Amino acid sequence: MASRLDRIRRVLRKDEVRSISRRYFVANGFDGTLTSIGVVVGAYLSGVADGFTAIAIGLGAAVGLGTSGVWSVWEIERAEAMAKQERIEQAMLTELEDTRVQRESRAAQIVHATASASGPILAILLTLSPLALEGVVFTMFQAVVASIVVGIAILATFGVYLSTLSRQRWYVAAVRMGLAGVVVTVINIFLPG
Repeated sequence: MASRLDRIRRVLRKDEVRSISRRYFVANGFDGTLTSIGVVVGAYLSGVADGFTAIAIGLGAAVGLGTSGVWSVWEIERAEAMAKQERIEQAMLTELEDTRVQRESRAAQIVHATASASGPILAILLTLSPLALEGVVFTMFQAVVASIVVGIAILATFGVYLSTLSRQRWYVAAVRMGLAGVVVTVINIFLPG
């Protein structure tokens, strides 16, 4: 177990691994946030009268997106690692089975899959959290509005974070990302049914 953790620590020092994991976390966190905003607004407009029912619906989305994040990224990274290993083996004229190269590739897969799944799960849980206070602190309408605000804040935070990588103006990036939450809210309000 300790050697696995050491391998994960070693691959986390690599810029390429951190960069790919960041992309998976932010992209899937973005998807999770928008999905949860859609679930919250849709549940409310469909007549869901209490926060915990809306949370239950949102947790279904979290399970789906989290599973998708792990599964898809695991398979994508596995295929990429196998192709890369084959190219190296052909160039070196030797097999790399059970070598440090293969073990670190597997550790990177674990890091990427974890980042991919944790992004949407965390985003959904945070966005849904105001609904847990429905009936205690908020009315259902207020809890829905608070959930939308939390979702938009998460999206804006992603924008601020990305601006630090790209040297953009943070407030422009925050508005651009947060605007997606507003768009999803408005579209859901005007959907028929």
